[in-house]
Amino acid sequence: MKFSISILNNTRKIVPLLLGCSLWGMLITEVMAYDSFQEKSGYSAVEQQLKLGAYLTHAGNCQGCHTAQGGPPFAGGRRLSTSFGIFVTPNITPDSETGIGDWSEEDFWQALHQGKSRDGRLLYPAFPYTEYTKVTRRDANAIFAYLQSLPRVSQNNPTHEIHFPYNFRPLLYIWRALYFKEGVYVPDQSQNEEWNRGAYLVQGLGHCNACHTSRGFLGGSENDALTGGQIMGTNWYAPSLTSPLEAGSDDWTVEEIAQFLATGISNRAVASGPMATIIRQSLQYLSAEDMRAMAVYLKAIAENSASHAPETAFQFMPENKQKFLTQGEQLYTQYCQECHGISGAGAPGIYPPLTGNRSVVMASPMNAIRMVLEGGYPATTAGNPRPYGMPPFQHILNNEEIALVVSYIRNSWGNNGGWVTATNVDRIRGSARH
Repeated sequence: MKFSISILNNTRKIVPLLLGCSLWGMLITEVMAYDSFQEKSGYSAVEQQLKLGAYLTHAGNCQGCHTAQGGPPFAGGRRLSTSFGIFVTPNITPDSETGIGDWSEEDFWQALHQGKSRDGRLLYPAFPYTEYTKVTRRDANAIFAYLQSLPRVSQNNPTHEIHFPYNFRPLLYIWRALYFKEGVYVPDQSQNEEWNRGAYLVQGLGHCNACHTSRGFLGGSENDALTGGQIMGTNWYAPSLTSPLEAGSDDWTVEEIAQFLATGISNRAVASGPMATIIRQSLQYLSAEDMRAMAVYLKAIAENSASHAPETAFQFMPENKQKFLTQGEQLYTQYCQECHGISGAGAPGIYPPLTGNRSVVMASPMNAIRMVLEGGYPATTAGNPRPYGMPPFQHILNNEEIALVVSYIRNSWGNNGGWVTATNVDRIRGSARH
């Protein structure tokens, strides 16, 4: 199976990849607005298609999944851990033996649009064809043309390690009947062109719903409304993009949303974890027009949504709350105050505020715990080339201490985020080792 998976990059650590061909360099330096690829003076039809394909390949973050750590771009081999087993991404370079060199446009379209491999086998939905089915044939052909222009890499990748009974492929017929709806994106005639362009990118190539959704026990998305959920196979929580309690942007300006997507940082938020990786690898390379279109769409769905953040089980409060808050404050003063300030105000554009920070106070404390344990950096982007980072504290603080300081942050300066226990921290610390 040569084109079985390409999931949204949802692991917590990806090293920057060296780019080794001139077309890839052209992609970085000549990102253009979507419409400018059409009949642009000075470019042949083939050149226009390759440039469009390079741009769309970045928009879909294909390299992010189809590249193993330290491996050649697009040669696959990256292991994706899920509750159903380990999926290994395939080689999508134009090598005839180990890649997709013998594939046709029709084969590639069948994979993206129908979730079927070249030989007709059903693909596992770790490859997000549930979202890619919305990509137009024109765009799919352009992506394929670009991939076929890349250097050939001969690399045989390991097979998947899928648990029984999920390795019984015919079960996918049932899964698809429940969760897969085939079809190219259909513009909403009640909305303008910009809104529809944003919807197309968010719902299709951007495959935002691959992470920002709740999933059932079979791994299927429970809805397509971007209501948030734990990212499969990780202890990262992708917040709701519609709820004002999480990452809904109804009270943001379009410009603020676009800036955040392009740079990973704003005066109101800082991207971390998998989202920082997506911004660094993919979103920062989109044109200003496309970035604005996505911002317009995300703001609109947040404004029009009546949904709420999913309920979680992190609402425990200790009886002697003040005693534990005092202990947490002592830890905060020692380890956190120098950057985030005595009142949690942070430093705009440098250190994020903790006061009123939705990623800190939302019902699930998962991301806050992960950041204290592992630290991290916002996305390194053209708009934020030298981001300020946060050091890890997992080797300094034990589970009880991390629970105390996170609980203090979630319940100080007007915050009301519920309590965190040492058990919560231990669960996340343990999973982060794998």
